[in-house]
Amino acid sequence: MCAMKTPPPSAWLNALATAVPGHDIHAAFIDWATPRLADKRLRALFARMTARSGIAHRWSVLPPTAAGGSPVAAGGFYDVPGLPATSARMAAYTEHAPALAMEAIAALGHAFDPARVTHIVVASCTGFVAPGIDQILARRLGLPPTVERVLIGFMGCYAGITALRTARHIVRSEGDAVVLVVSVELSTLHLSLADEPEPLLAMLQFSDGAAAGIVSAVPHGFELGEGRSLALDDSDDLIRWTIGDKGFEMVLSGEVPGRLREALAEPRVQHALFGDAGAPPLLAVHAGGRSVLDAVEHAFGVPAEALAESRAVLARFGNMSSATILFVLADMMARGARGEGIAIAFGPGLAAEAIRLTGS
Repeated sequence: MCAMKTPPPSAWLNALATAVPGHDIHAAFIDWATPRLADKRLRALFARMTARSGIAHRWSVLPPTAAGGSPVAAGGFYDVPGLPATSARMAAYTEHAPALAMEAIAALGHAFDPARVTHIVVASCTGFVAPGIDQILARRLGLPPTVERVLIGFMGCYAGITALRTARHIVRSEGDAVVLVVSVELSTLHLSLADEPEPLLAMLQFSDGAAAGIVSAVPHGFELGEGRSLALDDSDDLIRWTIGDKGFEMVLSGEVPGRLREALAEPRVQHALFGDAGAPPLLAVHAGGRSVLDAVEHAFGVPAEALAESRAVLARFGNMSSATILFVLADMMARGARGEGIAIAFGPGLAAEAIRLTGS
């Protein structure tokens, strides 16, 4: 007789904490961007779109000037001819990204015990440095050199989901694993010159933030279920993120919300995400912008309050790339959300990554 196989342990997101810098640059960006539009009608359009963006604050690691001005003011980080080179932006990333990530880890409090951590999974798409952020954090935290490290880079806004799925796989293969999951993104290092509404509205959304979590087999928090991936056909040009001489250059097409709404409304896609039961009570949706959230709401046929946490995160912080979905989940955990759910994020490709979860 064959021996019965022991099922793998369940993986649980036990705790989540977040951190943002203290410099709110949202209003300053609007003041900088508006006069770049020469056409009066385009300025009026830009004003309407900013008012409808659903964003009240965006935060930057770039400090105020000596006179209290923003990074685009005289004496600020961006006050150089032709804007700073990518090398200068990466130097700022090397300085600020580990520091902001450490703030998020510190906010975990007693949930983080460096003596218990066996693995660290780091997602960061807005900078490059070697040794990587994973190594820098491991050293600063005093983690033993035997801690296994995974660095997820340049996947874009859905990398936070990939980090959670990676942590889940680790715990299910090693039942005593304790995984520190970190996402840190410094999107405001990548301002570029533009004089048309679409790129300026794309830059209007992005912000800096970090999140840290603990994933283990301890049954507390959100149980992490199966993952799902979806890549849309003929969509490679809708979201692009390339490295230029003056920072990372984002292309975010105005077609994205419509394509998402169309794709997510398809019965086969909804069945892949939800099974036969339809949209679950808990929906953690990447706050990629007001129009993106509207598209998801309509595609899934859910009431506006179903995406309350996502809209609240967008208003308070803007789009922090891969960290954003973790901020949404942190809000859900803070209110003690229970029941079946799914977390889903969108990014380059155009693609979506999702993970099922259960709050208990």
